[in-house]
Amino acid sequence: MQILVACEESQAVTIALRKLGHEAYSCDLIPCSGGHPEWHIQQDVLPLLNGYCFFKTCDGSAHYVLGRWDMLIAFPPCTYLTNASAVRMRVKGEIVAERYAKAMEAKAFFMSFLSADCAKIAVENPTPLKIVELPPYTQAIQPWQFGHPYTKRTCLWLKELPLLVPTEIITEGVTPWVNGGCKDAHGNYRRFQGRRERDPINRAKTFPGIARNGGTMGRARNYLIISPPPRCLRRTGMGGIHEIHCIVLLWQGQPGHGAHAHRAWPAAG
Repeated sequence: MQILVACEESQAVTIALRKLGHEAYSCDLIPCSGGHPEWHIQQDVLPLLNGYCFFKTCDGSAHYVLGRWDMLIAFPPCTYLTNASAVRMRVKGEIVAERYAKAMEAKAFFMSFLSADCAKIAVENPTPLKIVELPPYTQAIQPWQFGHPYTKRTCLWLKELPLLVPTEIITEGVTPWVNGGCKDAHGNYRRFQGRRERDPINRAKTFPGIARNGGTMGRARNYLIISPPPRCLRRTGMGGIHEIHCIVLLWQGQPGHGAHAHRAWPAAG
């Protein structure tokens, strides 16, 4: 399969896909840190979304996609879209015009992925602001549904992909993974189990229980989950560099899938 992984410089997802035999490429505005410039496209991702494109990877090699991508995976910046930023959207009850304009810019970028001409699409973001009016997400998941006693809501917008199925639901002793700014009586951030939950690296931490969830779906051999490690995804623009937690549902195709002029490799296993 030919797969475009948008807004990824670490190549965590791209490398995982390559190990499965897929022809995957990461794309970001900044150089890759994953050690594989031959798989990284350093340019604006928008001209590439619908396939039928030419590009060069960072090693100087030229590549062509002679049809649509088999799958598009995207982690657009959430700074101006997330509900966690609601407190900054209004001042004394009035919408901050500059902030709203940036949110609309971020929404347009987000929608570029969701509306791309691709059969299989997965877009990840936190719970969005209502005022931004993103389309309804397909599914929202929590770590406590997959054997981890924490809350950290993540939304998935899926096209032609199945829902994740909880594997180990925990109902007791569940605490926030990120404290959301909660302070104690002395004005200090509350800390849960000694974690540095205000650290963006920790905020981006992926939970192994979710990563292992691929085997629980209706057609277990056709699907898997790829969950990159901390500092896995960064995107510049629209407010700087953002660490983005991602949980990505990937579709494993079969040889010859679709009418493409390239080979579609089957996933390993």
